[in-house]
Amino acid sequence: MKKSYLKKDLGLLDVFCVATGAMISSGLFILPGLAFDKAGPAVILSYIIAGIFCLPALFSMAELTTAMPKAGGDYFYIMRGFGPLLGTIAGFSTWFSLSLKGAFALIGMGAYLVLLTSLSVTNIALVCCAFFVFVNLIGIKEAGRTQVILVTGLLISLVTFSVWGLTRVSLLNFTPFMDKGLGAVIKTASFVFISYGGLTKVAALAEETRNPSRNLPLGMLLSLAVTSLIYSSVIFVTVGVMDADVLRGTLIPISEAAGVFGGNVLKIIISIGAFLAFISTANSGIMTASRYPLSMSRDRLLPNVFQRMSRFKTPYISVVFTGIFMVGVILFLKLDFLVKVASSILILLYVFANLTLILFRESKILSYRPKFITPFYPYLQIAGILSGLFLLVEMGRPIILFTVVFLLGGYAWYRLYVYKKVSKDSALIYMLERMVAKDKVLSSDNLLIELKDIVVQRDEIVEDKFHKLVDQSDVLDFDKPIEMNDFFAEVSKKLSGELGVPERELYEKFIQRENETSTVLRKGLAIPHVIIEGKNIFKIVLARSRAGVIFPMDNLVHIVFVLVGSADERNLHLKSLAAIAQITQNIDFDKKWLEAPNKEDLKNVVLLSERRREKP
Repeated sequence: MKKSYLKKDLGLLDVFCVATGAMISSGLFILPGLAFDKAGPAVILSYIIAGIFCLPALFSMAELTTAMPKAGGDYFYIMRGFGPLLGTIAGFSTWFSLSLKGAFALIGMGAYLVLLTSLSVTNIALVCCAFFVFVNLIGIKEAGRTQVILVTGLLISLVTFSVWGLTRVSLLNFTPFMDKGLGAVIKTASFVFISYGGLTKVAALAEETRNPSRNLPLGMLLSLAVTSLIYSSVIFVTVGVMDADVLRGTLIPISEAAGVFGGNVLKIIISIGAFLAFISTANSGIMTASRYPLSMSRDRLLPNVFQRMSRFKTPYISVVFTGIFMVGVILFLKLDFLVKVASSILILLYVFANLTLILFRESKILSYRPKFITPFYPYLQIAGILSGLFLLVEMGRPIILFTVVFLLGGYAWYRLYVYKKVSKDSALIYMLERMVAKDKVLSSDNLLIELKDIVVQRDEIVEDKFHKLVDQSDVLDFDKPIEMNDFFAEVSKKLSGELGVPERELYEKFIQRENETSTVLRKGLAIPHVIIEGKNIFKIVLARSRAGVIFPMDNLVHIVFVLVGSADERNLHLKSLAAIAQITQNIDFDKKWLEAPNKEDLKNVVLLSERRREKP
């Protein structure tokens, strides 16, 4: 089946707005009243703590998505980290969480619009759902532009609210500040954690982001910083101007607070801002949630039908399927409980993001080449894992039980549909292989090849003739020292059948060439090259000996490129020599070559090195 790729239409502003629009929604315009009832004025700390607990996962996701900028985001790298079982559960979990939050936002839209129309909340939500499905069917660029407009209006209204309201805040409303104790503050932090779910949405759009190495981590960091500042300032004003009893009982706390000090004019402005927030979340919810069925289908965890693209290059089956699910949620489910489940699943996914980063780092896979490197590794990731598990415990037994039931449903799908269809390598396998096995006994080269292909696509590496020759080359890897003559005997044996040249004849050509002039170009590097009879023949063999190939005058060579070609391929011969010269001059080439754990990674050291490339 021909691979389908998504358009790269999203820039830094789009990434920032998708994440910010996803976070500043129900988490700000509905939850503060409920959260205040749980934590009192210290609810501000709950939001700050939740944001801080997001930081490890943010850095981990930034590194993972720059290494693997593919549709599916967290699902994609969890799948490559842990394998198809947890990949299946992660895909369903994130899709479920994002879809629920989107449906919740659609109902929020209905709650505001019901004041202006005779339609019910449910009917308004269904109409809005159909509209955003249509917007996302047209294309990601149009959806992204819509997101920029919505978030711009939202931020303007909230900044106005904060600046105006600061002059009316009564500090008496904050005393006693932590009357319900630190435990209530922490428990409320887990309750409002879903407010920071926008980071997952950005990861899902990695494949459609221009220059993801810069735009993804920078967009995510800016979004978390701005969102945390907005949450803190808006909730500070809300608590400072509202009567505590009124705040506990309202589902529109920010609008009510605006009415206290700004009258109906500001209340209307903030209500419009809240409506924009719900639109933003619903739009980005469909946009990002629909990418999970697409990515899961690519990995054969779902049927191939989810990969179908419209003439607008959008995954229309995935978009429609997500829309239908959200319609079902709006019609039949009580969202309060399910949003809490979505929050617990989000925490679990953030824990898996940190674990996945550790797995990829410790697997030492050379084709894992992130453009952004998370700081303070592994301490930041360990802190993220422990804090996430702590928040999960704080969610309470009913939510944990429901989450476990959902995860068991994902496991059931894996056993019934996925198990016999998919056999996929993971970073976990490679890490275990490094720990317990000297020879390759657990894994194949599938993950290495996939990661290499991702880097080629991400960095827009031109696959010129030399690239293809290396990709198709044979690789020899010697554990013990080997004499030059024995080495050429092994190479001749490997090439004889492929080239149709007698083994002895090849061997003598290599020896003759070496007697004429040594092919050792520098310490540790040799490029033996010979001409054979025939036409349109050119072959490369890569060889490594950590202990060394012993050339004349006791030259120890660890890196060998063997070139064999016919006389009519002289031009390609020269170009290959030039490419090898550029590659082996890279400052860290020798180190990567000697540390490569297997033959496929030896190829990747050459394929992914920086050099000038000819356009095909």
